[in-house]
Amino acid sequence: MLLLVGSFLAFMLVGVPVAIAMAVASLLYLVFYGVAPDIIAAQRMIAGVESFPLLAVPFFILAGNLMNTAGVTGRIYAFAVALVGWMKGGLAQVNIIGSVIFSGMSGTALADAAGIGTIEIKAMKDHGYPVDAAVGVTAASATLGPIFPPSLPFVIYGMMANVSIGALFMAGILPGIVMTALMMLTVVLFAYRRGWGSDAPFERRRLLSAGLEVVVVLSFPLAVYLLMAAGLSMNIAVGLALLALLALDWHFDFSAVMALMTPVILIGGMTMGWFTPTEAAVAAVLWSLFLGLVRYRTMTFASLARSTFDTIETTASVLFIVTAASIFAWLLTVSQAAQLLSDAILSITTNKWVFLLLVNLLMLFVGCFLDTIAAISILVPILLPLVLKFGIDPVHFGLIMTLNLMIGLLHPPLGMVLFVLSRVARLSVERTTMAILPWLVPLFVALLLITFVPSITLWLPKEMGLIR
Repeated sequence: MLLLVGSFLAFMLVGVPVAIAMAVASLLYLVFYGVAPDIIAAQRMIAGVESFPLLAVPFFILAGNLMNTAGVTGRIYAFAVALVGWMKGGLAQVNIIGSVIFSGMSGTALADAAGIGTIEIKAMKDHGYPVDAAVGVTAASATLGPIFPPSLPFVIYGMMANVSIGALFMAGILPGIVMTALMMLTVVLFAYRRGWGSDAPFERRRLLSAGLEVVVVLSFPLAVYLLMAAGLSMNIAVGLALLALLALDWHFDFSAVMALMTPVILIGGMTMGWFTPTEAAVAAVLWSLFLGLVRYRTMTFASLARSTFDTIETTASVLFIVTAASIFAWLLTVSQAAQLLSDAILSITTNKWVFLLLVNLLMLFVGCFLDTIAAISILVPILLPLVLKFGIDPVHFGLIMTLNLMIGLLHPPLGMVLFVLSRVARLSVERTTMAILPWLVPLFVALLLITFVPSITLWLPKEMGLIR
């Protein structure tokens, strides 16, 4: 075990990419100790990516890229300005609401930060906000991406922990709302302390228009339900409701109704059994293509090709990490590392709340050094037996792990959101880090609530019958 973990950490310290560090450390361990034939190791690596749920990964990545290419982010931003731009600290509130909406499309913090985050930072700087404030609130709101469904980390965790991905998606909704409320409250406090005003005049007409868009979107599932209650089949009911929605959208020229429909289609589709989470990823891509090529006509075949190649590149890196992490995690299990960690934790405490506190500290530390996908792939096989032994619901633990690792994305030395925003805002990494620090407070408060009040996470999936 010392060779495996020691060589991995050594490679990391000299700057070797995480996936390569795990792969080479695993290879060295196999060569020196001969714990398994080469063919077994190869089979373990292939098995790591040979999973139906993993098909969702490239499709969700592609959906996020297509949404950016189709100009949907600009429409979401305009909608958020109409909805909350008149509040104190208006554009900071817009930043949070925009991220909530975009998170229902992309499923990743990086897509949020690089997509709508770019627009938000520029707008806040143009309206006189300090660049540090713009970067801080953008970083904090980007963590919402993997908490609200759909979520790529939930897909990976569900596959590794053998947990329903649909249950994880539903479990993320209430925690996401709690995080949103805490962030908006933080903006209010900053606004009063620093004298931030509103950034858009209060116009009843604009606010009513934005509210009408929300009503139209929320009425879609109700319309489907009523049509089905009238005796129509589900397919016909959905088709008629979509036609009515399109007619309203074209007639009133809503700014964001069709974009807002993305999370409704995904969540509603999974809830009503139209498709599995993996099929929902395909539905997200088809809806993105419809918006870009048909409704808004902002997407060209050149931009479509560019989005596709970006998706291929990102997917390849994600799957390479999963492959390397799968063999690394397997060797950790074979080398009794999991058992040693289990014995060490059980020697410290037998109380599940103390265990959760210790695991939070561990994952916050790991999140600063490991990529999210790699961390989930390595930690789940090690920690899950302990989680089950302490009687903790694995769905609840999935939310805790994901939020911890999202916070890790905001920290050096390997926080990818940190580096993306540093590049977007043209700030040094050190200054970007300092700008993010105050916004960690609402994230840590949310982490404590989600960790020690399990009902926040588990109430909705239990009510929907997804877990017991």
